[in-house]
This record gives sequence, structure tokens and C-alpha cells, in this order.
Amino acid sequence: MTAPTPSPAPHSYVSPIPVRRAHLGDALASEWTKIRSLRSTMWTLGVMVLLMLGVGTGVALIVAASDYPAENDAALGLGFFGLLLGSICVMTLGVLTIASEYGTGMIRTTLTACPSRGRVLLAKAIVFFALVFTITTLTATVVAVVQIALVSGPDPTADQWLRATVGAGLFLALTGLLSLAVGTLIRHSAGAITIMIGVLLMPLVAAMFMMAESLSGVRDWLLAYALPSQMIALYSSVPVEGASGPTGWDPVWIMLVVALGALGGAFAVLNSRDV
Repeated sequence: MTAPTPSPAPHSYVSPIPVRRAHLGDALASEWTKIRSLRSTMWTLGVMVLLMLGVGTGVALIVAASDYPAENDAALGLGFFGLLLGSICVMTLGVLTIASEYGTGMIRTTLTACPSRGRVLLAKAIVFFALVFTITTLTATVVAVVQIALVSGPDPTADQWLRATVGAGLFLALTGLLSLAVGTLIRHSAGAITIMIGVLLMPLVAAMFMMAESLSGVRDWLLAYALPSQMIALYSSVPVEGASGPTGWDPVWIMLVVALGALGGAFAVLNSRDV
């Protein structure tokens, strides 16, 4: 005879929703909900778009009204000015994507809902990168089209177009990932943003004061590999400082290595310390 099925305990609750294990897709959905619902996302990316469009168009109008000599990549290279200012907004958003949760204490809720800390960091990185890359690339494309239309000169090559649009989007998105890693390591919004502003500006400032001949090698290296110099090199076909400086797509690969290394360190630290 078949044994009777045991009845549920009194006052027990059985959820009608099937229970399953959480996966990366759930973490991605959660992080997408967070990043699109925060006012900081709208303000930082909105200001970035305004700066890239406004500064890029303004510089193009000034150059078009002057007798500035046209070069092979002069028109697209004007996008550097908006990209430099927009990078500050991307750095700020990258830090706030995780450091703001430490400031409010919401990181405890996040890690309770998803105990896998590596999955949380990976989801934040994927969502942040996809959002910033898409918006930056579209904005850089509009700026490039406007600048080519306003400034007379030789038609840019396909590689120059790609670097001024997709390359600019990749560089800013990777810079934002570096900021995300720094925010994870520092766990303090103001401190991490200050560090990233220092990373952006300090190498050039320090190089300006290295007047001794014995420091010429360090000075040239700082001038060539500072973030603003790499942005210039992204638009240019020649190195910024000497024959050994980055050029073309080199700044993107350099930033990729730096961002992945920083994220690896952030992952190790996130798993080894308390919230």
C-alpha cells in the first residue's frame, strides 16, 4: 500500500512563485534598475552630453571662423576638448555607482540579496560599461559629424572616424570602470572622486615642475602617458611626446589593461574584508 502524503505543517506558507537559484541575469537586472533610477546618473551623463556637444560645437565654430590651418585629422581632433571635460562626469558616475551604496548603507542590502560579491561587482561593471559606452559613442558621433560639417579640410579616413566615435566611447567607458574600481577600494565617494581627479590632472601638473635635466625622462613619460595626452593621441596619428608615446588605438588598450587590473584588485579586496 502506498504511504499517504504528509500534510503541510499548520500555519505554514508555500509560495506560488517557483523558487530558483539567483544568477548573473538577476544581478544585471537589479543593477540596471538601480543605475537608471538614480538622479546622479541623469545629472552626470546629462552634463557629459551637454559638455561634449556644447564644447565640441563651440570649438568647431571658433576654428571655422578663424584661419586655422586644416590638417588631416584637425576637425575630428577638436572633439578632445569635450571628451576631456566629459571624462570628469564619467569618473564621478563610476565612483558613485558603488561608493554611494557604502555611504547610505545599501551595500548591506545588496550583498544580502546577492551574497556573491564578485557577481555584484561584475554586474555593476557590465551595466555601467554598456550604458556609458552607448551614450558616449552616440554623442561623440554627433560631435564628429558637426565638426566635419563646420570645419573645412580633408575627409577623415575610416580609422580616424572609428577612433573619434567608437574609440572615444571605449576610452571613456574604460575610464569609468577604473573609477568604479577605485570607488570599490576606497568606499568613500568624495575620496574616490578626488583620487580620480588627481589621476586626470596630477601627472601633467607634476611634469610642469620637473625642470631638472636628470628628470627629463620622467617628465617626458608623464607628458606622454597622462590621461589628457592619451585622449589627444586617440584622435591623432602621431605620438604626443616623442616617438615612444601612445598613438592611434594605443590609449584604448592601455586603459583596458589598467581598468582590468584595478577591477581585479577591487574584486580581491571586496572578498577579503567586511562590509
